[in-house]
Amino acid sequence: MAERPRHVPVLLDRVLGLFAPALTGRPAVLVDTTLGLGGHSEALLKAHPELTVVGLDRDPQAIALAGERLAPFGDRVKLVNVTYDRIRDALAGLGLKRVDGVLMDLGVSSLQLDAEERGFAYSRDSPLDMRMSVGTGPTAADVLNSYSVGDLARVLRDYGEERFAKKIAGAVVREREREPFTNSGRLVELLYSTVPAATRRTGGHPAKRTFQALRIEVNAELESLRLALPAAIASLAMGGRIVVESYQSLEDRMVKRALVELATSRTPQGLPVELPGHGPELKLVTRGAEVANEQEIEENPRAAPVRLRAAERIGEAS
Repeated sequence: MAERPRHVPVLLDRVLGLFAPALTGRPAVLVDTTLGLGGHSEALLKAHPELTVVGLDRDPQAIALAGERLAPFGDRVKLVNVTYDRIRDALAGLGLKRVDGVLMDLGVSSLQLDAEERGFAYSRDSPLDMRMSVGTGPTAADVLNSYSVGDLARVLRDYGEERFAKKIAGAVVREREREPFTNSGRLVELLYSTVPAATRRTGGHPAKRTFQALRIEVNAELESLRLALPAAIASLAMGGRIVVESYQSLEDRMVKRALVELATSRTPQGLPVELPGHGPELKLVTRGAEVANEQEIEENPRAAPVRLRAAERIGEAS
């Protein structure tokens, strides 16, 4: 097997800077909820000699490879093979109630994108798998070959924001009657022939939205994120920080809503004082969503769609 490209963590310097106030100069614990190949965790461990990192990932291969990378840090690293919506269970299993930092680097990891057999990339012909947990649950091919026209259209519309969802769903169902889908190349060909030429010229690769939608459906990504965000925030100690990197608008909207809601006072407007237990739980420490600059995108093209948001716990839940 060819050597994998060296993983380049997205917005690494900014992530380090945002966590520094919560981790510097004392024993601290940070949860990397999407460990991947461990690039962010490695840098955080190097920057903070008293830091312990709890690394979560649903992909056993990621746990194994990150474990090799982080082995020099010894017992400062605790790895758990679990989806990030079970962050509270993972921490309880380690005897931890609160942590000083939570990092969520959402989307597909470099490990998964670079593995042709995983089927995440539409740029090369590969099996239509797309499962982040290898060997667990239905594949993208299963979705294409078994969903009704209506269900396929819903997935493409809701998770891919695909304008031509109904047209693509109809084409998929007609084509699978001739032969079931197994590989990405045939699906990409269908999308090229189904998405209008004018849209192809201006809207990016015609497979991008469909592949995103299938990946989200196969891995129940938005449902996991819906559960994970409040659990991650609830795990923060006072002064602890959460940093989230999203790579598509559906995720970013969920993150924004969760953080802004808890950064807003629940005291009725017009009262002269904050009611006890009604103050904000969080303080936003980024102004809106931050993006990668041109230099970072040039060095690491996968940083192009990133949207970063961060917040600090300043109050307890009511």
